This record gives sequence, structure tokens and C-alpha cells, in this order.
Amino acid sequence: MAQKQQSAGPSQRQQRVAELVRHALAEVLQRGDIQDPVLGTHVVTVPEVRMSPDLKLATAYVMPLGGQDEAPVIAALERHRKVLRQEVARRVNLKYAPELRFRRDETFDEAARIDALLRSEKVQRDLDTGPQPGSEGEPEAESGH
Repeated sequence: MAQKQQSAGPSQRQQRVAELVRHALAEVLQRGDIQDPVLGTHVVTVPEVRMSPDLKLATAYVMPLGGQDEAPVIAALERHRKVLRQEVARRVNLKYAPELRFRRDETFDEAARIDALLRSEKVQRDLDTGPQPGSEGEPEAESGH
């Protein structure tokens, strides 16, 4: 019996549906359709949504603007998960409305970590002592013959 090979990443359909769900969530959060004191005082960005292969589970990666009060914001989103699911179902035409999960977006932390590495003394020292003209890796200046 032949086995189905796993692809390296999400299918094109998963990506397309994830982007539709992301836009729908962002619109609902931007318009303030959810009446909640925590969500009413925070601007929440939704940089990424990932869909399960069967499109029945959507994991939304969220971050409050400025990175403040992440835990209360995610807790508020979890409290309003059913209403958000209904709003997504209304805006995105799918056979099944996906269950929503909310996770903290880690990409900002990763970007800050990489930025700190690039600014470190060791990297700056390596950049300052880069290859010299005439050394291997750099072409020598051509003579004017």
C-alpha cells in the first residue's frame, strides 16, 4: 500500500485559507466588534494564521501593539473564541468554520535576538576586519594596459 508523502510545508489551499482567516480576524479586531475591556484598550496585530491540513483548526499568532499585556490579551481572545469563530465564518466562505486557537507571536522576539547578535562586538569586529583588496575572495585592481 502506497503511503502519502508529507510535503515540506502547508499546501497552497491551507495558505490561502489561512490568509483569509487572518484578514477576517484582523478586521473584526480592528473594528472593535468584540466588546471586551482588554481588547478595547489594545491594538492587536495578527501577523500569521496557520491552518491544519483538514482546515478545521486555525492557529492565530497574535501580538498586542508594543508587546504589552500579552497574557491578558490572549486570555480575552480565548474568552471570545466562539464569537470570533462566528465572525470568521460569516466573512470566509468555508464548508466548516475552523476552531480558533490563539498563540503569542514569537517572531518579534526572534527578530530582536538576531538584531542583537548582528550588533554584538564580535560581529562588528569581523565586519571591520573584512577581506582586504588583493586577498583571496576579492579581485585585485586591474592594470591599465
